[in-house]
Amino acid sequence: MLVVEDLTKTFGANTAVDRVSFTVEKPMMIGIIGRSGAGKSTFLRMMNRLTDATSGQLSFEGRDVLGLTGRARREWQSDCAMIFQQFNLVPRMDVVSNVLHGTLGRSSTLATMFNLFPKDDIHRAIDILERLGIADHAPKRAEALSGGQQQRVAIARALMQDPKIILADEPIASLDPMNAQTVMEALRRIFEEDGRMVIANLHTLDTARRYCDRVIGMRDGRIVFDGSPDQLTTGVARDIYGAGADFSEAATSTSIDAIETPALRAIHEAEAIV
Repeated sequence: MLVVEDLTKTFGANTAVDRVSFTVEKPMMIGIIGRSGAGKSTFLRMMNRLTDATSGQLSFEGRDVLGLTGRARREWQSDCAMIFQQFNLVPRMDVVSNVLHGTLGRSSTLATMFNLFPKDDIHRAIDILERLGIADHAPKRAEALSGGQQQRVAIARALMQDPKIILADEPIASLDPMNAQTVMEALRRIFEEDGRMVIANLHTLDTARRYCDRVIGMRDGRIVFDGSPDQLTTGVARDIYGAGADFSEAATSTSIDAIETPALRAIHEAEAIV
């Protein structure tokens, strides 16, 4: 389905993505991990055509993604929806209208300006919100929702595009463990129930192992690991992150089980006394 060959992006003398190559033969949920600056976000932006590649090839179902221009490029961006860490919602706009903005690629400018959407699209938006467990918040302003709820609104907006691929750039980086789990479970269900490919940049190893079928590790713009979650050992993680023997996964864990560690419990007890 997806073929990436020697994909490269340079910014002046700096190489952000360095000859990345891999193939995906069927829909799956893929996690891309690596330290900040490894090239993960730049790679996703090239896939979505938000950033042009310097060289290389990228094709999906035989379509030359990097060669698309004009309308064809916009159609690809509808097929390849993007979810961002900071949600990118319109804060003062109601939730359902934010979701309906996922139809911008096929709506007229006038209809968009005055929020004139077809009834079928409105019903579909509410159905998607229901599926994600936030239909009750449809009339609220987006800014009134929690971070986890806002990220689910962003996912709903992406689903309104009816994409073949969903790209998620650090979708849980700013969320607490409970909301992080809710968002990752939503993305996993989208893959399992809809058969859509999901590629997510992640910053924690436990999340990649729990939710992904395949994990790609990037370091200094290059792929240094490509395998199954059970192959992602602590030793492999040290190599991906360029860390020493003192590297600890627990420090970055998003597991709910890790919320009440002895240290955190002591802090919570102290706060209760105060």
